[in-house]
Amino acid sequence: MADTNIESSLKESRVFPPSAEFSSQARISSMDAYEEMYRRSLDEPDVFWSEIASELEWFEPWSKVLEWNEPVAKWFVGAKTNLSYNCLDRHLSGWRKNRVALLWEGEPGDQRILTYQMLHREVCRFTNVLVSLGLRSGDRATIYLGMVPELPIAMLACARLGVMHNVVFGGFSAEALRDRINDSGSKILITADGGYRRGVIVPLKKNVDDALGGGAPSVEKVVVVRRTGETVGMESGRDLWWHELMAESSDQSEAVWLDAEHPLFMLYTSGTTGKPKGVVHTTGGYMVSAYATAKWVFDLRDEDTFWCGADIGWVTGHSYIVYGPLLNGTTSVMYEGAPNYPEPDRLWSIIEKYRINIFYTAPTAIRAFIKWGDQWPAKHDLSSLRLLGTVGEPINPEAWMWYHSKIGSENCPIVDTWWQTETGSIMISPLPGATPTKPGSGTRPLPGIVPDVVDRDGNSLPDNQGGFLVLKRPWPSMLRTIYGDPERMKKQYWDEIPGVYFTGDGARRDEDGYFWIMGRIDDVINVSGHRIGTMEVESALVSHPNVAEAAAVGIEHEIKGQGVVAFVTPTGDSEPTPELKNELRDHVGKVIGAFAKPEQIRFTDALPKTRSGKIMRRLLRDLASGKEAVGDTTTLEDYAVLAKLRESEEA
Repeated sequence: MADTNIESSLKESRVFPPSAEFSSQARISSMDAYEEMYRRSLDEPDVFWSEIASELEWFEPWSKVLEWNEPVAKWFVGAKTNLSYNCLDRHLSGWRKNRVALLWEGEPGDQRILTYQMLHREVCRFTNVLVSLGLRSGDRATIYLGMVPELPIAMLACARLGVMHNVVFGGFSAEALRDRINDSGSKILITADGGYRRGVIVPLKKNVDDALGGGAPSVEKVVVVRRTGETVGMESGRDLWWHELMAESSDQSEAVWLDAEHPLFMLYTSGTTGKPKGVVHTTGGYMVSAYATAKWVFDLRDEDTFWCGADIGWVTGHSYIVYGPLLNGTTSVMYEGAPNYPEPDRLWSIIEKYRINIFYTAPTAIRAFIKWGDQWPAKHDLSSLRLLGTVGEPINPEAWMWYHSKIGSENCPIVDTWWQTETGSIMISPLPGATPTKPGSGTRPLPGIVPDVVDRDGNSLPDNQGGFLVLKRPWPSMLRTIYGDPERMKKQYWDEIPGVYFTGDGARRDEDGYFWIMGRIDDVINVSGHRIGTMEVESALVSHPNVAEAAAVGIEHEIKGQGVVAFVTPTGDSEPTPELKNELRDHVGKVIGAFAKPEQIRFTDALPKTRSGKIMRRLLRDLASGKEAVGDTTTLEDYAVLAKLRESEEA
């Protein structure tokens, strides 16, 4: 493990308390209320989680809230429930049946509106389709779709029947898709003829044919959604059209009673080496956490229109486009395409059009918005927004301030959330009506969550000393296993520091008990004995007015041990000159200290990122060190970015 004894930290002193008006209407309206709730969650965890779970529907009660045999947890032992039933049927007896559940806009501009009643019918139809194709509780289904309503319909139908869904992001290659199909042993594959992205058609069905042609023996049937109308090959006996199956299917289907620990889904997350991991979540515990965290963190109200800008191919989309909002009876917005198509104001136009109240996006997206220019959000009325959120990686304080000012008009609390695919739901976040926020900090843990910052021996570290972020108590939505490889789960998450869940992130905790996530533990650079997080260098660079985005990595240095190399994307009106390089080096020295000045600054139009928006610093580290990129690169969004960086290096 890397050493994360970070000596330097950005001294962020700005504090933004929630407004009295916001707090007066919030579900959790003060820090006193939060502290009391948090205390109860630790002192009486069984009572606390039972009360929350009781707000949902259960067919049979639990005999025990938690059975814990590290690293295996069982939550709501003996209970039976159904997540699809709780997302849909539970809302049909009252006014919510005619409330909009999914508000969808396609990239070409087409729209679909599905009320809870309409969505319920569509889910029942597809549940019956699955049954007609021979699927039963315990089978697996891979879903390879763009951001179209059929994606959550398929997920909810799988959940209704007890089929474990494996959603694969629609931007993955045929090879990456095949690997995930084969690892999951999926019996059915759900896809589309294509999808839209930046005005071009993504050939989903062709990718499926290539994947299956390379060998995927478990797949018996392929269901194809007609999205683009493109002519695609349909293999007789295997490939079936979604619309034809749905036309013949009943819109009535009883939800299957499932054990609380019945597997709900697997979702693949890549590591620096080895094959991607199929993280498994189960029904009852995940349901309770997704429901509670969506309600607490986003302060959901009956009238809200909520937009999580992630892709459902990632856990953020699972928890906060589909399950969390629908469990709360909220209107959830889906958008199919790119944020800058046909112009860089597409997202702001959607917020204005649908009068969206809550917007949840990634710091990477925010930095892209900054690069594109303030004129794009300024063209639109964003006054409907009352709450903003961030997810995916630590946010630079200056990006936080831009978001606060230009999008929130200094009126919207920002919930900077930390969590992982493995945690299933948000772990650390402000509560918008209660928590004073600090730009760049995730602030305090949610009720029931016990994080700590420790050294390599598991000893708690004092305030403002960097270390390993761990979680010390089980929580309902925690991963249960890695599909087909429980030993890998134990080794990766529970053996690194015995007795606690090892997140793989570095962090520090300040004197107010606020957590500052420093990034992955291998993103720490040791310069002449000074240990600094890459996020600190990046934050310093982005605070310069000529920098839109930055990534810092460490390389070997014969004198200092390690040196800093920074990859910088200038703002649109900035020239990447030698003078700017010197200015940026001096700026980092001023903000952090002379020891942190980058050895090299390399200008680039774009940074290599995963499809969920995270910068792939590992690839930049290899590039800066003159090495060939190794490990899993299937999550890389645009291989051309890496190729261009290599070309500039060779030039």
